[in-house]
Amino acid sequence: MSLGKSNSNYSKLAMLFHWGFVILFAYGVTKQVEDLNQLDDFDFFKFEITFAFIFLFLLTIRFIYMKRTQSSSLPPETPKVQKIAAKFVHNSMYVLLSATVLSGLLIGLLYWLEFKDGIIINSIIIIHELVINILYLFIGIHIIAATYHRFKKDGVWSSMVPILKEKIKN
Repeated sequence: MSLGKSNSNYSKLAMLFHWGFVILFAYGVTKQVEDLNQLDDFDFFKFEITFAFIFLFLLTIRFIYMKRTQSSSLPPETPKVQKIAAKFVHNSMYVLLSATVLSGLLIGLLYWLEFKDGIIINSIIIIHELVINILYLFIGIHIIAATYHRFKKDGVWSSMVPILKEKIKN
């Protein structure tokens, strides 16, 4: 598979990063820590830490790649406010994904340092949960915006979604 530009605005590697992160994030959500006591299992704890560092490393690589090599697929006639909103949502998702991982790692560190209960770890858990909930909101906005562009048939949907390609209006 070539990782150069596809017929769309985004390269195949960009699409791989996008959909790969959808899968990684979904996996992370389904296997999330439900109870802090799960971290008493050292193998589980080690796996969580490893997964978090790999996720953060790949997120950093994705961010650098996307910022250096890809440009928006929004049509030139897109209103400026919409372009600003799209950029804000995308950048916020990077920040929120990073904050989710970093706050999770901080919880793991505090737990490992025997701060298993109390105001410090409970505060970080509240922040972690708040960040995740805001991230879900931004993911919802992202999906709604993608769907909007699907119906608008302006090419934005087809630039990143490998199925259900739209017939672009002229």
